Amino acid sequence: MEGIKEATLVIDGTLPEWNFLEGFKLKMAVAHGLANAKKIMMEVKEDKFKYHFIEIMACPGGCLGGGGQPIPTNPEIRQKRIQALYTEEMGMEIRKAHENPDLIELYNTFLEQPLSKKAHDLLHTHYIARRIF
Repeated sequence: MEGIKEATLVIDGTLPEWNFLEGFKLKMAVAHGLANAKKIMMEVKEDKFKYHFIEIMACPGGCLGGGGQPIPTNPEIRQKRIQALYTEEMGMEIRKAHENPDLIELYNTFLEQPLSKKAHDLLHTHYIARRIF
C-alpha cells in the first residue's frame, strides 16, 4: 500500500472478442498517496508517460484507508477490511467487467467493440495542462 506499483498484462487471446489485441502489452500503474501521484503526473507533464492506465489512490491503500472510514484505524484494521472485501467479491456471480452481460450488450449495440473510436472518445480521459495560480 505504498509507493508506485507497476504491472504489465499481455493480452493472450483467451477472449474471442479481443483476438485483435493478441500479444498487446497493457501497462498499468497504481500510485499510493499524493506524493506518488505527483511523481506520475510529472512524468506525464514531461512526456515520460509510459502507462496506458494509471490509478491514483490518494489515501493509504485506497478508499479502505481514507477519511470516510471509521476512526480509529490502523494497518491491522485496514488489512481486515481488505480481506473482507476480497472475501465478499469472491462470492459474486460476475467478478470481471468483460463478463458483465450489460457491458457486453453496450459494446455490441452502441460502442461497437473494445478500443473502438466511439469507445475511446466516450470512455477515455485525457490530460490537459492547466496553469496553476
